[in-house]
Amino acid sequence: MLDLRRLRLLRELAHRGTLHAVATALNYSPSTVSQQLAQLETEVGVPLLEHVGRRVRLTPQAQILVGHTEHILERLEQARADVAASTEGVTGTVRVAAFPTAAYTLLPAALTRLAGEHPRLRVHLTVAEPEQAVPALLARDFDLVVAEEYPGRPRRYDADVAELLSDPIRLALPAGSDPPPAGQAWVMEPAGTAARDWAVAECRAAGFEPDVRYESSDLLLHVRLVETGHAAAFLPDLVWGGRPPSVPVRPPSAERRIRTVVRRGQAGHPAIRALRQSLAVIPSRSGRSGSAPARSSASATSS
Repeated sequence: MLDLRRLRLLRELAHRGTLHAVATALNYSPSTVSQQLAQLETEVGVPLLEHVGRRVRLTPQAQILVGHTEHILERLEQARADVAASTEGVTGTVRVAAFPTAAYTLLPAALTRLAGEHPRLRVHLTVAEPEQAVPALLARDFDLVVAEEYPGRPRRYDADVAELLSDPIRLALPAGSDPPPAGQAWVMEPAGTAARDWAVAECRAAGFEPDVRYESSDLLLHVRLVETGHAAAFLPDLVWGGRPPSVPVRPPSAERRIRTVVRRGQAGHPAIRALRQSLAVIPSRSGRSGSAPARSSASATSS
């Protein structure tokens, strides 16, 4: 009989990459993790780890075990969800991760709605970009992630995904700005993010290389730099929180898709359903759902 606790340690190692990271996440010592995995190897009867320099790598047999462990944990989460659905009221704690703009504009109203309808439900919110939040969801650090997806840059989710809204993205220029976008300084999200890759591709499609002088994942800083005349930016409508834009904006260049992501085993949990429903109400109230098709990137940027 294989020990489920040891199987979970192996799965954690597959997600987190190092014994130290597993130990930190689970409040174990690295030596305890190593000993438990060694006992699992004895139970299975084949090597599960290979040493590569100072790190360890899972063997093909370990990957097989991790796949089965994922199915077992998913069924256990489904069992918990079914039990919770059979009881009265929505209780417990939901750990949520949301990218900054969603955390600023969508979550406060959703939390207010939840407090009125499900006062015994506790929500823990962490601001995190999807690049970090989605892997952490699969590692069971979060229960729900609010993620963004830019045109032509789809994310692959090994999870349950629900569409939340379409968020138009507009070119924003400083007030009274004479130079065209090609002559502006720009503020963009950090290099390597989907938002940055999309924005640079938009500029190149319009025939110029953007002069990116400012980098930040905080879109409120982007707004401030445009307001004070220091930079041009691509700003999604969500950043205004339903208020009129404070800077000149042009027609949408494109739309980003905003989705909620949960592990498949938790999709039916009453707490997850309640939170998703509360988030879904917000876009419909602000009139953002069902946005019109986006215009082509080149025409929006060079007009």
